[in-house]
Amino acid sequence: MSDRKLISSGSPFEAQIGYSRAVVSGEWVFVSGCTGYDYKTGLISDDVAEQAEQTLRNVDEALVAAGAGVGDVVRVRYILPDRADFPKTWPVLRAWLGGARPAATMIQAGLMEEVMKFEIEVTARKGAAGSSEPPV
Repeated sequence: MSDRKLISSGSPFEAQIGYSRAVVSGEWVFVSGCTGYDYKTGLISDDVAEQAEQTLRNVDEALVAAGAGVGDVVRVRYILPDRADFPKTWPVLRAWLGGARPAATMIQAGLMEEVMKFEIEVTARKGAAGSSEPPV
C-alpha cells in the first residue's frame, strides 16, 4: 500500500507537463516550484515583494492540502532571475518562514516567463514545528 498522495492546484500545466503541485510521502511534503501567480485570477504583480507574498500563499495552500503548514517547512530554494531583488523579499520571507527558519538556498536563474521575478520550492515534514499557522 502506497502512502504517496498527489496534491493539485488545478492548473492545466500539471497534466500537460506531468507534475503535481505537491507530493506527500509519509510525513514528508514536497512542494513544486511556486511563483507569484494568483491561481484564482491568473494575475501576477510586477513587484517582487508582492510576488513573494502570493508565492507563499500558494505554498501555504499546497501545504494545508497536504496536512501540513508553513511551520513544518524544513528546506526552501529561492529562485530569482535578478539576485539584486532578493533583499526586497526578505520581510515577506521572514513573516512567513521566520518561525520555521528552514535551511535555505537562493539561486539566480531565468524563470519560465519574463514577468516572473520569484519562485520557491519547499520541503516540509509534518509535525516538524509546533505551529503551522500562516502570518496575520
